[in-house]
Amino acid sequence: MTNRAFLQVVESGSFSAAAAEIGVSVATVARQVNSLEQRLGVHLLHRTTRSLSLTEAGKLYHARIREVLQTYDSVKREVASFQKDVKGLLRLHLRHSVGNQVIVPALPAFLKKHPNIKLDVTLTDVREDLVSQGVDVAVWLGSLEDSSLIARRLSPGKRLVCCSPGYLAANGMPTNPDALETHNCIVYRAKSYDSSWRFSRDGKTTSVSVSGNLESESSAVLMTAALNGLGLVMLQEAMVRASIQSGALVDVFPDYQVSSTDSDIALYAVYPGSKQTSPKTRAFIDFLVRLFKEY
Repeated sequence: MTNRAFLQVVESGSFSAAAAEIGVSVATVARQVNSLEQRLGVHLLHRTTRSLSLTEAGKLYHARIREVLQTYDSVKREVASFQKDVKGLLRLHLRHSVGNQVIVPALPAFLKKHPNIKLDVTLTDVREDLVSQGVDVAVWLGSLEDSSLIARRLSPGKRLVCCSPGYLAANGMPTNPDALETHNCIVYRAKSYDSSWRFSRDGKTTSVSVSGNLESESSAVLMTAALNGLGLVMLQEAMVRASIQSGALVDVFPDYQVSSTDSDIALYAVYPGSKQTSPKTRAFIDFLVRLFKEY
């Protein structure tokens, strides 16, 4: 404030004019300029009852501090614009499944609406520390353990057991979930998952222990293996919908609700909590919510 008071005195030509411009008393302006001179240890102004002029040190300080304050004001406006405008780099961590099949195909529409956004997309099923990794938004399955994060529910996480028509032609259609014990099942491998698939219908739940000749922590690998006839796979409905509609995959148990765990399997958009969520993050969360309304 003292620097701005000094600058205003020089540009206004008097303490009274500067005080009127700033909206404070003349005494306040004089006190601020005096405080500045004391800190610097030099006189910046020659003062008389009728005139005001810069000392040699004052001329140098005025020229430099004016430039510094103009730069500061420019940077401040530029930084503040990130809280007003949808722009900047947006770092995303998306699950392989919905990332490849649902979100990434829709990104051109998002970028067309927000041309000043640049995306950095990582496909991963691993829950990283979003803050330390500098991630703006992640898409995760299941409830949160970290209360410092904010989660927005996107989808209930419906799952289907599928396989290719070629696999069925070679191995037959399972007549019920228990029959899966004799089929080759492609299994998702992760800490919170086991090799049990759970089926619910008419209030009754059946748990079947499945096995096969391929396991992976990548749902994209499981999807590709199923499409190529290796076996049966449990995947999110959003991921396999298009393949089922095209006939590339078959929904084996359409009359059952399917799950691989008793815990929450809903799909969430997750982002670090803060008092001021950036416009770019809000825009992407809103985009995800609208996108998954179709699912």
